[in-house]
Amino acid sequence: MPWSNQNGGGGPWGGGGGNNQGPWGQGPNRPRGGGGGKGGPPDLEDIIRRGQDQLRGIVPGGFNGGVALIIIAIVAIFWLFQCIYIVQPDERGVELRFGQPKQEVSMPGLHFHLWPMETVETVKVTVQQQNIGATSASSSSGLMLSGDRSVINVQFAVFFTVSDPKAYLFNVENPAETLQQVADSAMREIVGRRPAQDAFRSNRQPIETDVINIVQGTMDRYHAGITVTGVTIQNVAPPREVADAFEEVQRAGRDRDSTIEEANRYTNQRLGQARGEAAQIREDAAAYKDRVVKEADGEAQRFSAINDEYSKAPDVTRKRLFLETMEQVLKNSKKIVIDEKQGVVPYLPLNEISKPSQQGG
Repeated sequence: MPWSNQNGGGGPWGGGGGNNQGPWGQGPNRPRGGGGGKGGPPDLEDIIRRGQDQLRGIVPGGFNGGVALIIIAIVAIFWLFQCIYIVQPDERGVELRFGQPKQEVSMPGLHFHLWPMETVETVKVTVQQQNIGATSASSSSGLMLSGDRSVINVQFAVFFTVSDPKAYLFNVENPAETLQQVADSAMREIVGRRPAQDAFRSNRQPIETDVINIVQGTMDRYHAGITVTGVTIQNVAPPREVADAFEEVQRAGRDRDSTIEEANRYTNQRLGQARGEAAQIREDAAAYKDRVVKEADGEAQRFSAINDEYSKAPDVTRKRLFLETMEQVLKNSKKIVIDEKQGVVPYLPLNEISKPSQQGG
């Protein structure tokens, strides 16, 4: 500019702009340098220069060689962190060397491997649940055809554990999806063999057991490393279009079962009474038999005793038997026997004589 060369580089008004002076010949009211003046802010360049000097004193080989060393240390720390891994208590780890799995399985705890030549895959070994089938009444993913040609919507769950982590990770591409497809196919097969009522009522246990056997056998053939621990049918419902009619059938079935149960209760009651009466009749017959047999035995023994006495004294025994027999025969008789030798009185009130005997009898 025209004024820049005047007065040794001064301002346009003749005042020198050098020596830190303003355009009016007056310098700025602030100190220069590294905070030499009192109360002024420190110089940023001076702070950076002192920091560089301190860094050169700390890092061997100077500042330029220390940068490389820092980079190497950061890379080493990063590599060390990548080499260390932790297996949780509910997991198992399988190390891979250049993509090839090792024989040993890493148990829970802290482990070391040579990354990136070696990597690790972890898998949960606790009981896991796989839900299969419809999750809502409007879904058709769980529709199955039963043995009696009824369409039902089945929702069930498969519980499994990973028994072989290596087989689970590398023998099957997608073990969870494979398990879902196999379980769904097995449930459709078993439901197709049975009537729909078995899935709706208390006959679910045989269905679940058959599904477990089929799924476990299939996963074993695949060498998937999965152990099926249980299958639970969570919900069974008819399709939404026939839900009302199906409910009517269910109510009729419940009424039928109630009637059958009531009839069974009545049958059991009547059968119990009949059995009790039969037992009472048998006991009475047995008691009558014992009584008659004992009476017959007593009569036989008495006859034997009389026969023995008769053989000893026939006349006396014959007379005694006659008298005893006549006594038994005439004891309740209304006839009055009068000895002719005693005579007959003029008046004999026979009716009055017979009354005491009747009253006493």
